[in-house]
Amino acid sequence: MGTNTAIGGGGFHHVAVRAHDFDASVRFYSDVLGFAEKITWGEGDDRAIMLDTGDGNYLEIFAGGEPGHKPEGAILHFAIRTDDCVAAMDRAKAAGVKVKMEPKQLDIPSRGQPTPVHIAFFHGPDGEVIELFENATT
Repeated sequence: MGTNTAIGGGGFHHVAVRAHDFDASVRFYSDVLGFAEKITWGEGDDRAIMLDTGDGNYLEIFAGGEPGHKPEGAILHFAIRTDDCVAAMDRAKAAGVKVKMEPKQLDIPSRGQPTPVHIAFFHGPDGEVIELFENATT
């Protein structure tokens, strides 16, 4: 499985966030973005969940996060694939997210042919930056 011959397999298994309001974060990612519960464990501030993003990659949410603004760490954002960036952003906005960048089309420069994409950014329930990424090649 996978194509990384150096480590066997490859690709991301999951990205993890720590949530101040665990239940609200789980509801947001499940109800708004359509992620599906796969694994849960623990209780109170020691609980966690893995949500399938739709393709076997997971978002892991841990309880026990601190309230308020979180300074930017080493991860700038995480991106979620979508077939319709505008519709996905409309769903997020209807849930009350703080928009960082409205959907826009751009070409990612490359050594060969530029790659056309639609992207948008918003803040998740605990301030995490989420990118919506639609490959716009036809």
